[in-house]
Amino acid sequence: MAKEYHITIIPTNNPNIMKFETNHFISPDKNYEFQNIDQAKESPLAQQLFHLPFVKTVYISSNFIGIEKYDIVGWEDIKDSLGQQLVDYLNTGAAVVALDPNKVPQAVTIYAESTPNPSVMKYVANKLIVPALFEFKNIDEAKDAPLAKELFLMPFVKEVFMDQNYISVTKYDVAEWEEINNELREKIRLFLMSGQESVGANTVQKEKEKAPTTLLHTDNLDDTSKQIVDILEEYVKPAVASDGGNIMFDSYDEVSKTVNVILQGACSGCPSSTFTLKNGIENMLKNMMGDKVAQVIAING
Repeated sequence: MAKEYHITIIPTNNPNIMKFETNHFISPDKNYEFQNIDQAKESPLAQQLFHLPFVKTVYISSNFIGIEKYDIVGWEDIKDSLGQQLVDYLNTGAAVVALDPNKVPQAVTIYAESTPNPSVMKYVANKLIVPALFEFKNIDEAKDAPLAKELFLMPFVKEVFMDQNYISVTKYDVAEWEEINNELREKIRLFLMSGQESVGANTVQKEKEKAPTTLLHTDNLDDTSKQIVDILEEYVKPAVASDGGNIMFDSYDEVSKTVNVILQGACSGCPSSTFTLKNGIENMLKNMMGDKVAQVIAING
């Protein structure tokens, strides 16, 4: 069955550049930047875009096409028709980038990292696995996520968390890591070698629609909440991601000055998460925001 593509249009910090995010990977192993039609010889899509007089630069990444325009037009006049043109092109099945037939496919390597949570192991790949973060608590939630579903068929897998190039697997206590680590690592490696998408397009689209607040989706928040989100994104998320987890902003209560967050991946159920939450994240927000924050609470434990 042919893939059906959808485009989500996302503004960037540069007013002349717009991201056209796709619901399927279009360039899984490499990023490209083309500044003119001569440079775009290996990309039929970029060549087509350069026939439009307002296109200055084309960026092609794993799950988006970035376009920088000249000032002769405004995005409001062209972004929707341009997005539709990209959808129509992708749905023809035509190549985004012409692959070199002599190029040896990139080998997939997976290495395991222990996390502060003894029940969670982090498996890091040398390629992009998913375009955004996903958390699956059971096999029913993973019905449109082939890789997670395969992992749940292993009786010792309790939860699966994916973000960019890594997977955090939570195990049941019935098994020890030294007994199952190699099997899990090889299962993930073989799946990625097969070229299948780790998460189906429907789940990707649903995740975007219900996505928790990020730097790009703060229009409905008050100014204090926006500040909190910015601090979490810039200072906290990179640190917890290195440990195989994630922290999401949920809400802010102006009366009690309470910040509610959701812990995911290795952070969820971790014995040290309470210490990190209170002595790390809470103290940071208090120091950076003064009396606007009194406490930080994880609403899922």
